[in-house]
Amino acid sequence: MREIVLDTETTGLSPTDGDRLVEIGCIELINHVATERSFHVYINPERDMPTAAFEVHGLSAEFLADKPLFADVADDFLAFLDGAPLVIHNASFDMGFINAELRNIGRDPLPMSQAVDTVSMARRKFPGAPASLDALCRRFQIDNSGRTLHGALIDADLLAQVYLELIGGRQPGLVLDMGTAAVDLTRGPAPVERIARPARPHLPSPAELAAHAAFLEKITDPIWNG
Repeated sequence: MREIVLDTETTGLSPTDGDRLVEIGCIELINHVATERSFHVYINPERDMPTAAFEVHGLSAEFLADKPLFADVADDFLAFLDGAPLVIHNASFDMGFINAELRNIGRDPLPMSQAVDTVSMARRKFPGAPASLDALCRRFQIDNSGRTLHGALIDADLLAQVYLELIGGRQPGLVLDMGTAAVDLTRGPAPVERIARPARPHLPSPAELAAHAAFLEKITDPIWNG
């Protein structure tokens, strides 16, 4: 099973107010294990960078000025997704920005049904508890000390670890890790080493035979003598 863990950075909170994507980071999972494939791009938003947004991710308008437009990276981005489920923290936010950018260039939006929202997963699993990415990293003892600023690829990597915890552990199913082969169910169980033990004696001793005969003598009219 192929899944894509996705995160974005933006110029603000709402594409309907003119905010734009400035960074996309994606990590590929196969059978819930991260592969070496990822997609990462900075995007020129063709507008200024509000101070509040800059303080979150540290991406300035000057830094982004020579980066490609979304239209220039859309094909590569969609090819990397390739219709796979998208694991996103607060999916409606990221999907809203991605679909706004797709509409701006005349492309079809991605269906919300393609997204797996880890915020909703966390709130179902831990009702009333904080569901931010930082809070979930603390809960699952995932090291996020390098996250001094938000970054799409850094956050996607952390989210991949959180997602695996939310679905039941970092090594779910039969696949243990990238260095361990999956269990081959066609071969049956692995052979078990058995320890040979000496056979137990089953014949009765002379004393046991005598005690049995004496017991039978006490039975009146036994059926085996009929």
